Amino acid sequence: MSQSQSQICILGGGFGGLYTALELNRYRWQTRPQITLVERKDHFLFTPLLYELVTGELQTWHIAPHFAKLLAGTDIHLEQGTVESVDLDMRRVILSGGKVLSYDRLVIGIGKETLLDVVPGAAGNALPFRSLADVNRLKEQLRLLELSDLSQIRVAVVGAGPNGVELACKIADRLKERGRLLLINRGDKILKNFAGSSQKAALKALRRRRVQLELSTTVESVDSDSITLVHQDQRRTHPVDLVLWTIGTRVADWVPNITNIQNEKGEFLVLPTLQLIKHPEVFALGDIAASNDSEHWAPATAQAAFQQAKIAAQNIRASLTGRTLRAFRYWHIGEMITLGINASAISSFGINLSGPVAGVIRQWVYLLRMPTFRHRFQVACDWLSQMPSGVAVKLWQGLAGLFRRNATHKRRSHSQNPDVGESSRRTHRK
Repeated sequence: MSQSQSQICILGGGFGGLYTALELNRYRWQTRPQITLVERKDHFLFTPLLYELVTGELQTWHIAPHFAKLLAGTDIHLEQGTVESVDLDMRRVILSGGKVLSYDRLVIGIGKETLLDVVPGAAGNALPFRSLADVNRLKEQLRLLELSDLSQIRVAVVGAGPNGVELACKIADRLKERGRLLLINRGDKILKNFAGSSQKAALKALRRRRVQLELSTTVESVDSDSITLVHQDQRRTHPVDLVLWTIGTRVADWVPNITNIQNEKGEFLVLPTLQLIKHPEVFALGDIAASNDSEHWAPATAQAAFQQAKIAAQNIRASLTGRTLRAFRYWHIGEMITLGINASAISSFGINLSGPVAGVIRQWVYLLRMPTFRHRFQVACDWLSQMPSGVAVKLWQGLAGLFRRNATHKRRSHSQNPDVGESSRRTHRK
């Protein structure tokens, strides 16, 4: 790298953007680059634990720490603002208000927004569940309904993917006997692409909470007090007090205007190295990025963005120092979903757990994925101070058993197919 300071601009403070910035900051540089993180919000959001805010199991600061805290002691500069456009040819980012940022390397990790205007009335009468503001709106709506004289609180959740299933279980536990939940899905099964054990555990949890499933069903319209569904050409209208929308996403308004190398969804087409086609100085990751090799591409999850961030950081440094770039390969390490208060399902490396122990393990595994050691330590201390001794014992027993089974599974896998183990080590070696 030349002696002049390189400018690295990172758009988006989620799993892709923030973790790329933190990884770049950890490196030893001959000439340290200027790393600028652009984000309109003042806080990070650990989205896999967003549901726990609805039930009060976690506090906001646990999963939404401010960037000022996370970036303290680093050389990362936070530019709080909204992106208006990006000029790839001139290598410039234009923010609202007219501020212009120049870059030598650009990372686009802005994620997507919830798409609500797919059916009449959804945009005005349904609530998304994607941000801290969405959570606060939902909590306020639930609070008002709980204070009302309604004998039953009727909630419809659209979408039976992980977001919908987790949200339905949490709300059912919060409302208890007063809750009457409807979970609507266009497909014929819940948690598509999840392990069979996770699907079974989720179905059991939903039945126990008396959540009514409407599978192979589409939403025709949403009104202020009702939702109209279509199932096998039969139309039915259900009275509702609250509709939650968990399906459909869209890219930000400025994204389609900056390049023609996108797929039909507006996602950037990237090389295996996460570089934009025709623009090797630009990297895209998370659910804003896509590949022509969709069979081996990563899913649109926090887990995938977390893995991509490490490779993106390594490849940015490699591109600035004349080294060889590496291809990203997604490594599926399993899945974890919450199924109500203090309950979860885990499927990882052939190990399947469900119930309260899985719930505790899920939270502590996610703790290890939080952005900085300082924040992890503070959250861990708070959790431990509130944890009953009996639960703590179960936690350690469950973790010990999980690690033992995981080690056994890895040894068997490597002995049966040694190339898999070596490939995995190459993929994740720094």
